[in-house]
Amino acid sequence: MQHKHHYVAIMAGGIGSRFWPMSRTSYPKQFLDVLNTGKTLIQWTFDRYAKFIPTENIFIVTSEEYVDIVKQQLPQIPVQNILAEPSKKNTAPCIAYISFKLAQLDPEATFIVAPSDHLILEEANFEKITIQALDFVNNIKALVTLGIKPTHPNTGYGYIQFEGLEVANGVYKVKTFTEKPTLEIAESFLSSGDFLWNAGIFAWKVSTILAAFEKYQPEMYELFDQEKNAFNTDQEHKAIQKIYPQCTNVSIDIAIMEKASNVFVIPSSFGWSDLGTWNSAYDNMEKDYFGNAVASDNVIVIDATKCMVNAPKDKLVVLQGLDDFIIVDTKDVLLICSKEKEQSIKEYVAEVKRHKGDKYI
Repeated sequence: MQHKHHYVAIMAGGIGSRFWPMSRTSYPKQFLDVLNTGKTLIQWTFDRYAKFIPTENIFIVTSEEYVDIVKQQLPQIPVQNILAEPSKKNTAPCIAYISFKLAQLDPEATFIVAPSDHLILEEANFEKITIQALDFVNNIKALVTLGIKPTHPNTGYGYIQFEGLEVANGVYKVKTFTEKPTLEIAESFLSSGDFLWNAGIFAWKVSTILAAFEKYQPEMYELFDQEKNAFNTDQEHKAIQKIYPQCTNVSIDIAIMEKASNVFVIPSSFGWSDLGTWNSAYDNMEKDYFGNAVASDNVIVIDATKCMVNAPKDKLVVLQGLDDFIIVDTKDVLLICSKEKEQSIKEYVAEVKRHKGDKYI
């Protein structure tokens, strides 16, 4: 059942540089069909929430330069629900923006904040846990995050440690947040049993998160508070242009979650992946008999195994003799990279920028 005070803010401002060369600054991965499913990642995210949150209560926070792409890919979203950030300032300003806007619209609002580019395979389970989070924060002044039960010692994710005692059905108090650990530390986290992956999905009442901003980020709170009467009027754009240059570039984890004492977590499993890298896309795609994941109808594979291939549909690609490679072909860039080197793609992008400027970025 849909609830009129439930909202979701989908964050869609990132540039997805680890999915280069398919993901570009002008058209990043959240707007791409990375897994060759017929839907882009942001469309999957919208559809997932639209099942239990009214469309008019779904907001997208994105960069000014992506507003037209959002309108094109999600025509069902009211135009006033697309929030345009004038610059990329990480997640704290983005969450402050939607929080102040919602507070003016509906002081009773309870809302979810979620990335636009994650994969969730078990949607019914996800819906159940999300509603559980919304119900919990509705009754208690709590900041809730969804923690993913780890399946292996991943060094690319942040971790959340939780206390052993349940405070409500399936809800635990958070002890610590840890940034991406070394393999050794990740292995010890896994064996201890009280650590979860940080999925970056949050739930809170609008009044609770604003109180947290006021307490832990008073300067940022003040910037938005001074302009709050402009929100949901034709002065909003002008107000945001004034606020953003003065905001600190900081994540919500560092700005608030690591400081606050009323942070709780729901240990969850719903087939989650942050789809952060080509390897994670490979893991979630159908593969042929030789373990190749091919996102194109026009690729011929000969004597190649465990490769991730993404190519334009109108281009014939013949692949022979490669083992464990990422091959991504676009209209103007071809990337051929060993799978074990995929964490270096960001460095390769910096190298391209150094030698060729912004043309291919």
